[in-house]
Amino acid sequence: MGKYKTKTRKAVSKRFRMTGTGKVKRPHAGTGHLLNSKSRKRKRHLSKSVLVAPQFVKAIRTALGQS
Repeated sequence: MGKYKTKTRKAVSKRFRMTGTGKVKRPHAGTGHLLNSKSRKRKRHLSKSVLVAPQFVKAIRTALGQS
């Protein structure tokens, strides 16, 4: 018998992406609504992805079904 395969947490897979080097990317929060009060520069910077903080990477990789 083989080793048990962990299922992917679908909510996590929709929010996070793995880079080619194994880092975890996430989108910024705050882009859903109430955009009139935010500056053009702020909205532009919020549209870019950012890397997840190191202390959360292990938990996210586990939830994505990766070792």
